[in-house]
Amino acid sequence: MESTAPILVTKGLCKRFGSVEAVRNVDWQIYPGKVMALVGDNGAGKSTLIKLITGAYMPDAGEILIRGENARIKSPTDSLRLGIAPVYQDLALVESRDVMMNMFLGTERTHGPFNMFLNKKGMRTRAHEVLSEIHSRIADPNVPVSQLSGGQRQVVAVGRALVRGGDIIILDEPTAALGVEQTQEVLQLIETLRSNGKTVIFISHNLSQVMDLADWISVMFHGEMIATRPRSELTRSEVVSLIMGAEVDAMTMA
Repeated sequence: MESTAPILVTKGLCKRFGSVEAVRNVDWQIYPGKVMALVGDNGAGKSTLIKLITGAYMPDAGEILIRGENARIKSPTDSLRLGIAPVYQDLALVESRDVMMNMFLGTERTHGPFNMFLNKKGMRTRAHEVLSEIHSRIADPNVPVSQLSGGQRQVVAVGRALVRGGDIIILDEPTAALGVEQTQEVLQLIETLRSNGKTVIFISHNLSQVMDLADWISVMFHGEMIATRPRSELTRSEVVSLIMGAEVDAMTMA
């Protein structure tokens, strides 16, 4: 196990929807500065687990700890305040607005009497800083999002998460429907986030990317976290077997 303390822990986390137990007694540990891949078949409980962590759902039982402290996450605002920043597949970008304004969407900086005016200079400076930190190829934060590639849009969405103070970045299928070049741009972005000390939860069905990028791999099956292992201790075939619910010799729950 890691010598450092986990940045995020779930203990006995449960969530039911009527008779369906979407998340069942999930114990999970996420370590700082690592890429944690979360995998499982459709309906395994991955999305529900993430929504519990980000405050979109309230758990029926269990607790979440952030940096060793009990986290009372009752809304997405609470999770963001604690440094948890999700980037969902739809990205939630405004096509007609530029990169800078999308990065500050909902957290616009203001100044002047009664804070009536947008502090565009301050936002532009910060946008440049963040884009530089993640080695983005977007040279001008004033370019409209509508002119960006799929990979560049992912960069903008991640940039927004960083502007909002995200230390734990959750990426939900970030390379889905992207071309080869755009996919490489996003994978490089994940590596850069890790190099910068950020913690990344990487949800993906692409096992090649998972095996290449992840430090740890967690597998969910029918609402349960059935395995969490360092990527170096798992083969691709073992991950596939776990996703399908098949038993793998010498493998126990973490």
